[in-house]
Amino acid sequence: MRLEKTQRYLKDKGYSYTYTEEDGMGSIDFDHRGLKYHIWEFQDGDISGVETNLRTSGRSEDLTGDYEKEMIEILETW
Repeated sequence: MRLEKTQRYLKDKGYSYTYTEEDGMGSIDFDHRGLKYHIWEFQDGDISGVETNLRTSGRSEDLTGDYEKEMIEILETW
């Protein structure tokens, strides 16, 4: 299982989400206040990260490094 910290955060906050895993990469999709959010993990050579629209629901961005920590920090601002 991947994205465990993020899944735990969503579960603790009562968000309903869908988790899938393909080729060793995790993916989370969920709705919040009528908007659809996604977290898609990727590996590009030596760079691992996620593509997500958590910060701005209409626009995706890539997060790398400690991306789970950064995603939880974004979620905590909601």
